Amino acid sequence: MLQSHPHNRPRKLAGGIPAERFIMRMRQMTRQDIADGMRLKDLAQWNQTEADWERFLFASPEGCFVAEIDCRVVGTAATIIYEDHFAWIGMVLVDPGFRNRGIGSALLQRAIEHLESRSIACMKLDATPQGKSIYEKLDFVSEYEIERWTLKRPPARVNWEGLSPELHEVLQVDREVFGADRSALLRSLSESAPDFVQVLRPHTGVTGYTFGRRGSLADELGPWIAYEERAAAELLDSFLARSSRELVFVDCLKSNSWAIGLVRARGFEFGRPLTRMYRGDNIFPGRPDIVCGIVGPEFG
Repeated sequence: MLQSHPHNRPRKLAGGIPAERFIMRMRQMTRQDIADGMRLKDLAQWNQTEADWERFLFASPEGCFVAEIDCRVVGTAATIIYEDHFAWIGMVLVDPGFRNRGIGSALLQRAIEHLESRSIACMKLDATPQGKSIYEKLDFVSEYEIERWTLKRPPARVNWEGLSPELHEVLQVDREVFGADRSALLRSLSESAPDFVQVLRPHTGVTGYTFGRRGSLADELGPWIAYEERAAAELLDSFLARSSRELVFVDCLKSNSWAIGLVRARGFEFGRPLTRMYRGDNIFPGRPDIVCGIVGPEFG
């Protein structure tokens, strides 16, 4: 009996689906899809939690999408609109067994179409080196560079007893810093990790502030905002004292010499580069000059 050569057999995707015959269905994401989203982000070794998916679905229930093949979720993309100033695209994930089939590009295009239907003039995202060329083909251009820094240390017991600071003034300042109102996101972060919220208010007003998250892999500092190096150092040290985790992440602006120098001096090691990119008219750039660390690539 003749046997077919291995190179002549139909290639198959994960689950035994022939690569040439798969049919992808795209639809809006729902809360029932969070478990699949967590599975995909775990495969990518990202730091998000179920609460982060909830934040996307709460903020933009019509702007989060999944791709399905044979009733199996194999990809995701999510958006958040920050006022009418710009929107964020994040959580573009594809199951490793289904990559290189255009699924990620299709999800990204669906997110762009959704935002265009809402008349959003500017879209932003943080790109990995692998994704940057894909985004450039869709007219995204670079704004500035970001670096992930990671601290590994022995876990510690922390007994934090304190009150969360009043956020009204901070949220007003942050609107100028970020370029748009993201108060709903920051309030959510404050409610889930009140001990990570810090505000420095000397006599002249707010000079710096931080929020943070307890991710699935590490505690994550961000946003980390400071008008001067002394304030940046005080905020970082206080955050590290309030965190008990063995791993700590922070995504620093590469151009911010305070941030890079401070984390390096405290034992953080470089993890990975990212590029902040935008599509459209970036007329609300915010104040990146005083941003030490962002919330995260998924939220901006």
